[in-house]
Amino acid sequence: MPKRDLILLALDESHVLKLMERALRAVNYETAIAGDTKSLSRILQESSPALLLVGEQFSGHDGLDIVAELLERFPTLPFLIYTEKVRPELVSKIFKLGITGYLAPPLRTDDIVGTVEGMLKHAYRVGDWLRREVNRTTTSLKKRAKISENERSRLETIINSIHDNVMILDKDNHIILLNPAMCRSFGLNEKTSIGKVVSEVIDHPDLHAMLAGSRDNDPLHHYEISFPDGKVGSAQITDIPEIGYAVTMRDITYLKEGDRIRTEVVHTVSHDLRSPLTSVVGYTELISRAGSLNDDQREFLKRIQEGVEHITTLIDDLLDLGSIEAGLDTRREWVKMDGILRYSMEMLQGQIKSKHIKVETDISETLPSVRANPVRLRQLLDNVIGNAIKYSNSKGEVKISLQAEDDQVILQVTDNGPGIPAQDQAHIFDKFYRGKNMDKQEGSGLGLAIVKSIVDAHQGRIWVESIVGQGSSFFIVLPINSHPTK
Repeated sequence: MPKRDLILLALDESHVLKLMERALRAVNYETAIAGDTKSLSRILQESSPALLLVGEQFSGHDGLDIVAELLERFPTLPFLIYTEKVRPELVSKIFKLGITGYLAPPLRTDDIVGTVEGMLKHAYRVGDWLRREVNRTTTSLKKRAKISENERSRLETIINSIHDNVMILDKDNHIILLNPAMCRSFGLNEKTSIGKVVSEVIDHPDLHAMLAGSRDNDPLHHYEISFPDGKVGSAQITDIPEIGYAVTMRDITYLKEGDRIRTEVVHTVSHDLRSPLTSVVGYTELISRAGSLNDDQREFLKRIQEGVEHITTLIDDLLDLGSIEAGLDTRREWVKMDGILRYSMEMLQGQIKSKHIKVETDISETLPSVRANPVRLRQLLDNVIGNAIKYSNSKGEVKISLQAEDDQVILQVTDNGPGIPAQDQAHIFDKFYRGKNMDKQEGSGLGLAIVKSIVDAHQGRIWVESIVGQGSSFFIVLPINSHPTK
């Protein structure tokens, strides 16, 4: 069996040290023992251990102080602490140093080996390793220059092995690190790009728009970067305290192509269904003119008409959704949302009265106009408010607020219906998704998907807050000066 990684033991001479050395060598790890701080420093300079196991007290010094000092010199080296007695304050200090593991009596061979292997697996996991490398070795361009050549080489090896695009920038947008994938995507030369402002070496409007945007927004927000050859990347910005930020990008061309094909299929099928449905509607109207019908026949005919109406509505929804997602919906004009809201409320009066719903509205008197598609905004309001009415209890209450804040308009629609379970809230904007507690309500499951697509097309945001048994609140934020998507 070939030799495994080198484990460096910095423990005072004791039976514990001998036990650890035997346990690790039994599974073929190489071990080295540091007798004091001087020999520890020498071994670290002369070798590259995979892990350093340090005693809480070592050679008359505080082991955690030794670790804190070594982390400055060897930020990529994983550490493991041994203590005779576990104490809350000690564990807190260990975690504050960024160390995720420790050993304490009673010790068994399996415990020692298992903990060491767990630490090594954690350290070599690319995502965690990369974040640790970046956080500890690139605190600034100035500090980066002081990193040993060995440490920098290890960091670049890790970044270069990642298939996704990775670029590390400082707070002033100077490029600190690039991986080959990022260089290939934007046609960069790594050597001539390092240290330059990103806008000087990358001339791409989507990337510039992403970098110019606020990085204080949702850290999970993704940006689409389109390339002339038809490829599409999904990019994300992650802040790195005291350094700058990391830009990562993944190729999602195959996903976009799949979406396009699926949309085309749905659009084609929906169009093809219109003709036979039109014939069905026409013949159902002619049946009643052809002669008298008995009660059963009239009931059957009514059910056919209701079914056709439901299918027609579903087809219309699918066509609307396909049109919006395909970017064909580019109409924009300055519109007053309060006027569209009042018109929607008038059209929904029948539903409101049939359920005896009390509707309260709070509309700002100084609401600015929004550059948007008025037809789509009407569709959005009809769906959101219609849902609130549909899912509210009889004689329930719906509250609608429309306010302006800074350069955006905020719509809030609250009902006192059954609420949405927490596990469903992340999926309610998906196509055809229906909450587990909504089975009794009719619907195609496309309404909120259409709303989400309309909001996205206007560069807005939508989310829901809900408590089961108390109701739901939908929030929609639209920028006042939004423009059509390209």
